[in-house]
Amino acid sequence: MGVVIRTAGEDDRELVVRLLDEAFQDDPVSSWVFPGTEYRRRTHHRLMAAFADAVLADGRVDLTEDGAACALWLPVPAGEPAGDGPGAKQGSESGEGAEDGPARIRAAVDPENERVELIARLTDGIHPSGRAHAYLWMIGVVPERQGEGLGTALIGTVLDRCDREGLPAYLEASSARGRALYERLGFEFTGRALDLPDGPRMWPMWREPRTP
Repeated sequence: MGVVIRTAGEDDRELVVRLLDEAFQDDPVSSWVFPGTEYRRRTHHRLMAAFADAVLADGRVDLTEDGAACALWLPVPAGEPAGDGPGAKQGSESGEGAEDGPARIRAAVDPENERVELIARLTDGIHPSGRAHAYLWMIGVVPERQGEGLGTALIGTVLDRCDREGLPAYLEASSARGRALYERLGFEFTGRALDLPDGPRMWPMWREPRTP
């Protein structure tokens, strides 16, 4: 039987936050943003909630029917960057600049942790602009279900649509293992890695649409 996937709604918010929190507890980038196991367990879920809220508002969350995996996608129009992380668009109507998004999220998530803000600014700095594309912000699979192909199935449904519409896709791989998976799906390293200060490396990856 294939993987059943549906679009998550606001009623799924808490499920998505718990899923992401569990899936990324041991991720290299999450470990850098929230160093220390106990500190991360107390605080990490707040950032995952900010991510979920941003994508539920402006993008699309795909969720496996059994709640074991989800993928967060944002549409990026031509000529526009993806923004400075979660919440970057919030407050724009009141005159605040989009560049204040990372600072607002830091204030809401963990005011004393400058890395919450820094990671958003650094990833925005390497994000390609100029062409409309689908941005895979995050994809998470609960640890006990990893290796079953759930992530590949989640990504594949969107990539099929990208191919039909002639739309590129973009992501940042946070591990060498993830980079290898994305390469098998047609993503290519852009050539400009992001080395987090005293932290891990991230690989920006771009995928051109495939023609039938």
